Amino acid sequence: MSVGRVFWNRPVQDAIPVLKLSSLSLAVLALCTLPACTTPNPTQAASAPTAAAPAAAVAAAPAASAAFTFDRSGEDLSVRPQDDLFRAANGGWMKDTPIPADKAAYGNFSIMSDRADERVHTLVEELSKGHYKDGSNEQKIAAYFRAFTDEAAMDKAGKAPLQPLLSQVQALRKPADVTRYLGQMQGVLSLPLALDVQPDQKAPTMNLPLTWQGGLGLPNREYYLSKDPRMAKARAAYLAYLQTLFRLDGDRKHAARSARDVLMFETRLAKAQWTEVANRDAQKTWNPMTRAQLAAKAPGMDWSAFFSAAEMPSLARLNVSQPDYAQAVAKAVQEVPVATWKLYFRARVMDAHANLLSKPWRDARFAFRGKALSGSEKPTPRWQQGIDALDGALGEAVGQQYVARYFPADHKTRMQGLVANLLKAYGESIDGLTWMSPATKVKAREKLSKYTTKIGYPDKWRDYSGLVVKEGDPVGNAERAGRFEFKRVAAKLGQPVDRSEWLMSPQTVNAYYNPSMNEIVFPAAILEPPFFDMAADDAANYGAIGAIIGHEISHGFDDQGAQYDGDGKLDNWWTPEDAKAFAALGKQLVAQFAGYEPLPGHKVNGQLTLGENIADLSGLQIAYKAWKLSLNGVTPPVINGLTGEQRFFYSFAHAWRSKYREELQLRLLTADPHSPPEFRANGTVINHDGFQAAFGVKPGDKMYKAPQDRIRIW
Repeated sequence: MSVGRVFWNRPVQDAIPVLKLSSLSLAVLALCTLPACTTPNPTQAASAPTAAAPAAAVAAAPAASAAFTFDRSGEDLSVRPQDDLFRAANGGWMKDTPIPADKAAYGNFSIMSDRADERVHTLVEELSKGHYKDGSNEQKIAAYFRAFTDEAAMDKAGKAPLQPLLSQVQALRKPADVTRYLGQMQGVLSLPLALDVQPDQKAPTMNLPLTWQGGLGLPNREYYLSKDPRMAKARAAYLAYLQTLFRLDGDRKHAARSARDVLMFETRLAKAQWTEVANRDAQKTWNPMTRAQLAAKAPGMDWSAFFSAAEMPSLARLNVSQPDYAQAVAKAVQEVPVATWKLYFRARVMDAHANLLSKPWRDARFAFRGKALSGSEKPTPRWQQGIDALDGALGEAVGQQYVARYFPADHKTRMQGLVANLLKAYGESIDGLTWMSPATKVKAREKLSKYTTKIGYPDKWRDYSGLVVKEGDPVGNAERAGRFEFKRVAAKLGQPVDRSEWLMSPQTVNAYYNPSMNEIVFPAAILEPPFFDMAADDAANYGAIGAIIGHEISHGFDDQGAQYDGDGKLDNWWTPEDAKAFAALGKQLVAQFAGYEPLPGHKVNGQLTLGENIADLSGLQIAYKAWKLSLNGVTPPVINGLTGEQRFFYSFAHAWRSKYREELQLRLLTADPHSPPEFRANGTVINHDGFQAAFGVKPGDKMYKAPQDRIRIW
């Protein structure tokens, strides 16, 4: 998300990494959108038999149904799925499809996101031609979009719209001013210490505020501390970007020194920040304390003034997610000269709003955030950046329009049936586990029975009546949207948890599991082809959207989600023996994925990606079981040369069809808890008995794994 609140520590696990790959992307990784496929390659015959299909299996299957087809364009028939399922399913597409110049990655997720963006664009253009009451959602959507996309007006205004924000920084005189500014700018800027309000992890029916580390201009601490040449190159690009920003602000004489001071200050923050692996540990990041305890632990900062400035004056208790980092920030408030803090805040203000200023500012931001960090060759079309900005500022107002036009009721009905079958299969799978004791199985079943499912869109839409949107004021609109969202979040302090709240808009191509609410959520835009197709047979749907459903269900039982009970409470419901057995299985998965090397010298972080790898593995297993249950003993037909079982696994591999630019791949390897798509496909199916049988995989094949070595968790 590029405008509005970034959910710094939302305890959700998503089916895909949700990094919006535009020139607007913030330096922080929040929930995000990943790459997607292009139009099927018409040069490959869809009905050609695959080298993968065992002849005996095909011959034994019934004739293909006339009701369904299965799209096999994009496959590479020279590659056997027994050796590489991902490339057998996607190799032709990989060879023939370049990454568009305005993207850092491309694949099935990004083409679905583009489709959703185009639909929203159509809606917004229609709203822009209408006449609506001032203050209505329709008027705000149209005005926000018009202001964001009017580059001619931005070029004319220059940096003038930024002056009020820069004047606030210039007025800072002493450490107490720095403290208040850190509170006042919550929701507007990426700051060293961010505030959020989420369910209390020990009493999940009530909300509790928390702190979270942040404030870096580079993607994460590794970019500051690593000696890798790629990281050094990124640091050099960041230093050049900072110099350009200071020069554009008129500081030509001292721009180089100012940039170095900012980089040195951020390096200090980076050294104190926790690693991505530590940050995903639910126990380590649960550190409840009173305001007095925080003040004693992290002296040097007026915490009461900080919380009051952040509209949380009544805060008495909170979760300090990284206690020693909060201590380091408080120490920096006292030790770092206010002049340095001012340079840092100026950099954050300029970076956050550069894309809303004149062309030299926009170009500078793209050169760093779009090209140097992500590898994009040109900016995303301005209209599409505007759709992204709208999603952050007025996401549910746009979503209400979106679902009315693009989400048929029968999609929700069929999806509910799929989810019910997946939950049933998961329950049966729990019953059949050999490594878990009966006592823990009862608890696991209890948790599963309490799952909440949200499909399509919220039952209650968010109220945007308090958000002021002005014509021709893109910087002001962005600032007000950020403040409005943070104020909405801050108002939850001390209030009961609203279980109807959604953390993604309906037009988002993604899904998530929220352990504090024990819920799985599927926005409308992900319920589209090729993941979910009303015209496709069940083998294809279960292999794609079924595996995603299973993935989200499985997050409740991954290495972190399994620490929460059915009511969303962080509570140990495991026997010591079962916990040990579960950890041993996870250790095997860590070792498997740590052996993959997407970039020379950069392997997958098996510990960082463990939760997502468990969800991928278990989700596919459960989707396969659910599909088998849905057949009621009937053998599925052969379609386009593939048995039902083969279509299931090909559909799963098709879902991860994508390719990346090296700059983005590096960025994701250091911070993203998901493995690269190739390994999400191959690294998952290699452990699946059904895959091995469907393609007759045997010793000597690259995808062969001996039965006793296959990792089976749920």
